[in-house]
Amino acid sequence: MSLDARPSGARAAAAPATPRPPVRKDRPAPVEHAVERRDMTGASLGHVRLAPEVFGIDPNAAVLHQVVTAQLAAARAGTHSTKTRAEVSGGGAKPWRQKGTGRARQGSSRAPHWEGGGIALGPKPRSYSQRTPKKMVRLALASALSDRAAESRVALVDAWSFEVPKTKDALKALQALGLDGRVLVVLQSGEHAAGRSFANIPEVQTVLASELSAYDVLRNDWIVFTDATLPGARPPGEAGGPGEVGGAAEETGR
Repeated sequence: MSLDARPSGARAAAAPATPRPPVRKDRPAPVEHAVERRDMTGASLGHVRLAPEVFGIDPNAAVLHQVVTAQLAAARAGTHSTKTRAEVSGGGAKPWRQKGTGRARQGSSRAPHWEGGGIALGPKPRSYSQRTPKKMVRLALASALSDRAAESRVALVDAWSFEVPKTKDALKALQALGLDGRVLVVLQSGEHAAGRSFANIPEVQTVLASELSAYDVLRNDWIVFTDATLPGARPPGEAGGPGEVGGAAEETGR
């Protein structure tokens, strides 16, 4: 007698298991931060509200890790190469006859266990780039910027007024702004004088606003924007959400 007293039809008609609903983590609402707007001499020009969607979110550490890992992987050249036994020159003749020598049989002197032979399972040229969704890239950048804004490590300058490239003027500007450690200066295309002025300072990295990445933000202590490169800025007096990158910063007082 079967241990299962139910008829076979009852077992077949059993209802399938209900799938569990996805678990969503409720993240806190974005926090609004403000940054002091100054000129190259360090004089205060008021305060600017930073876009909460860019500078005030709760950093997502998992997305940051995945995106930064992908960015570092994409920077690898991947040009390493080794030769297999088929690619190493020589080895066409059998080293010695098959039988009668008392030694192990060998078919080629270019086998991996021979000196001068090929490499077994060695590296070959490849691409290390990983596909990362654009939403994750944007979230990682916003998480990195929010982390720096929470630590008050975001600086804002009205503009870089370098007439000619001069490292001495760039050092004076950094000293006037009170920036120490590693500094990331975000520039817009066409600011060649500012880029050349900061180029010879080892602790300063320059990057275009269109090429700003989460890894660049995390590897520096300070992030310096201008009115033209501040993400989420909007023209003065305009209501609503933040505009496109490159708009003028909104002042909240002088």
